[in-house]
Amino acid sequence: MPPRPRRPIVLVGLMGVGKSTVGRRLAGRLHLPFVDADKEIEAAAGLSISDIFARFGEDGFRDGERRVIARLIDGRPKVIATGGGAFMNDETRALILARATAVWLDADIDVLVDRVSRRDDRPLLHDRDPREVLTELSAKRNPVYALAPIHVRSEPLPHDATVDSILKALPV
Repeated sequence: MPPRPRRPIVLVGLMGVGKSTVGRRLAGRLHLPFVDADKEIEAAAGLSISDIFARFGEDGFRDGERRVIARLIDGRPKVIATGGGAFMNDETRALILARATAVWLDADIDVLVDRVSRRDDRPLLHDRDPREVLTELSAKRNPVYALAPIHVRSEPLPHDATVDSILKALPV
């Protein structure tokens, strides 16, 4: 069994990269709790992510997201899956980098487009071409995601392959 991390592991990356699915499996392998930041935001607001975006806009959502992630990074080891834009917020990113182990999950655009097309609850894709949106987001966000100390590729393989790659990359 891999050594137990001393601090939270926070998964960052574009939508569709598998942060929630991989995060659950990683937490299971490490015998740690798993927390999906988006689910926590929905619970705190009493609204779906789509409804929060519709009612308060992206800025309002990001403010709530920042507060929820600050609460989740409480020093106790766990695996946290963040929304794709969470790491873009300067305050949120600084908190993650200072108090957790950030892991950037990265995938090719074709893989992401295939994965996001399976769900219709992504506000940033509403009435837009997923490939175009993901290409724009990738160009803007990948240089920031690259600030995460661990970079793992999510290939079109079973998610356990990504979990294995993360486990190999985690500090001992």
